Amino acid sequence: MLTVAQTALELGLIYSLTVLALFLSYSMLNVCDLSTDGCFTLGAAVGAVVAVAGHPGLSLLAAMGVGVCSGFVTALLQTKMGINSLLAGIIVNTGLYSVNMAVLGGSPNINMNKTVTVFSAAKSLLAGTPLAPFSDIVVGAVAAALVIVILTLFLNTRLGLAIRATGDNPDMVRSSSINPAFTTTVGLCVANAFTGLSGCLLGQMQKSMDVNIGQGVVTIALASLLIGATVLGRGGIALRAFGMVVGAFIFRMVYGVALRLDMPAFMLKLVSSVIVVLALSIPYLKSQWPVLRRRLTAGKEAR
Repeated sequence: MLTVAQTALELGLIYSLTVLALFLSYSMLNVCDLSTDGCFTLGAAVGAVVAVAGHPGLSLLAAMGVGVCSGFVTALLQTKMGINSLLAGIIVNTGLYSVNMAVLGGSPNINMNKTVTVFSAAKSLLAGTPLAPFSDIVVGAVAAALVIVILTLFLNTRLGLAIRATGDNPDMVRSSSINPAFTTTVGLCVANAFTGLSGCLLGQMQKSMDVNIGQGVVTIALASLLIGATVLGRGGIALRAFGMVVGAFIFRMVYGVALRLDMPAFMLKLVSSVIVVLALSIPYLKSQWPVLRRRLTAGKEAR
């Protein structure tokens, strides 16, 4: 079980960056961005290519840069071309498959076994210290902490407050002489930068990058977001953002336990769906519990 927990923490920290991206776009901006899968893969592909070229540090910035581009295109389709946000995300996600294949030179995968990555660099740096066996966790924790700090500071700036207001009431924002198209574009660009970084780190941690690496990521991230919102859904931005990391860890822990139970691989998608259903249902069931309890009490008294 300790191995399951360590693996869940490693993957949870990496995926939490995508959860934090959805926290910005879905929870703050009120935009359901379905381009997440493609953007995640794009960050992994560009990060892998740059790392193989001998620039592991630069690969992180490159992955965030292409994430910004992905977010900009998605926002452009929504704000300037009048396309529904769901459709815009689907269109971008579909187009990114071809882009990702082009980045990989037409190959569906790329091997990084002999490539210096940020994880191998961290392992060398921490060699001989008590943290050496947990170097992957250290990299993930540093990345998650930095994103939480950046996100917290950003959302408390004037622009960040405008983005939050756009998600709450775009008409009010418009009447306050703030352009909601601009705030939506900035919000999606920042969110997708985090998604691209998440994909880049996962590819480097696994020492390989496959064109299907991002398949189902939006489902995983949404489930983690809802779990995190249930666990730490109240409080300031920093606390809620930390809740996203906790949610990602809990999701990966449940997923890891399912794997340890020798569940067939084709059942894991169903496990993800069940976790999403439970995460969505818990707030409603909690609100309905007092009513159900009163009915049960009334039924017992009637007897």
